[in-house]
Amino acid sequence: MTTWRLVMMALALIVHAGPSWAADWPQWRGPNRDGISAESGLLRQWPAEGPRLIWQVTNVGDGYSTPAVVGDRVFLLGNDDSQEFAQAITASDGKQLWSTRMGTIGRNNGPQYPGARSTPTVDGELVYALGSDGDLVCLTADSGEVRWRKNLRSDFGGEPGNWAYAESPLVDGNLLICTPGGASATLVALDKNSGEVAWKSPLPDGDQAGYASAITVEIGGVKQFVQFLQKGLVGLEAASGKLLWRYGRTAEGSTANIPTPVCHDDLIYSAAGRSGGGLVQLKIDGAMVEPVQLYYSPELPTSIGGSVHIDGFLYGTNSQGLMCVQFTTGEAKWHERGIGPGAVCYADQCLYVHGENGDVALVDATPEAYREKGRFSPRQQPDRGRSRAWTYPVVANGRLYIRDLNVLWCYDVQADQTAK
Repeated sequence: MTTWRLVMMALALIVHAGPSWAADWPQWRGPNRDGISAESGLLRQWPAEGPRLIWQVTNVGDGYSTPAVVGDRVFLLGNDDSQEFAQAITASDGKQLWSTRMGTIGRNNGPQYPGARSTPTVDGELVYALGSDGDLVCLTADSGEVRWRKNLRSDFGGEPGNWAYAESPLVDGNLLICTPGGASATLVALDKNSGEVAWKSPLPDGDQAGYASAITVEIGGVKQFVQFLQKGLVGLEAASGKLLWRYGRTAEGSTANIPTPVCHDDLIYSAAGRSGGGLVQLKIDGAMVEPVQLYYSPELPTSIGGSVHIDGFLYGTNSQGLMCVQFTTGEAKWHERGIGPGAVCYADQCLYVHGENGDVALVDATPEAYREKGRFSPRQQPDRGRSRAWTYPVVANGRLYIRDLNVLWCYDVQADQTAK
């Protein structure tokens, strides 16, 4: 039994016996890829200067990778001038434990926004990460040793979009799902332990990969992987990779399909900034699956920062700020500028918003009205001359993690500040 497994078992016992707020954030958008944390016992109002800063690290490398947090380890990607790397640091003090080179910065990057985009996926003793040039690696969580490696371009004929690869790999059971794009393997399922191909899905339209990350859904007894590609939203049968359905309205006119789809019951919401947001209901009749559009509008949450579904309402931002929308109808309940467009996650009845301007806000998750419970600017602003602050916020184990280019901050957001 490895030291890493022993540590994880001990932490699990501590978490089980400890306060109710404890919860890891092991992958993109949290445990269920929906932007929701199960934690409780968190601050419901921030001090004027913001929550207490525990530590900050100013050398995590550039890029837009959101952290993944498991136990006392934080995993994220970074890059220097030409190379991308995965790394692990301690959640207690931010000290680096290991760093592993992955590959070069994506060749499809134009002069704008070069760098690592993907969030690592932690599954037991292994970490999966995708570089912007298609370098897919499986690493050991304790040391960063490479177990296996693939490249989405050279191994699968992959075709990324204009801004290179950005998705975060999805682990489902024994499968690792990723999106090379292109005609020969638009999506692919690999054995997560060996990297061997389980199935390839060459979609008829040969879509380029978008910039969203796939989710797992089960509707009407049919388990699917849902992904937002360059030409639209698709659902694939999980067991075989067979294309079940396609919905293209929210991709029309869009050059960058970025937000991860949001699923609740048999409803799936997708959105793109230069198009709009739309909701489809999946109608299943035997082997046939039909996506029926319930609504579409350019005036819905469409920002890069995605949306969350809470108690029948959708919360997300567009260019005009944060808004609350009735999920089943698209009716706006409120729309407030706040800190402007940004990335959103949810924990303990509150929304955490990391604005593209670098500010961070806490907002009540209620359809009644916009109620801001605090905002602050990170204490040492990085040079943001090349881009906006696009990294998603993470709430894990009583802490808030904010990353902006080369800097990572860790804040204490527990209501009981003496607990840790």
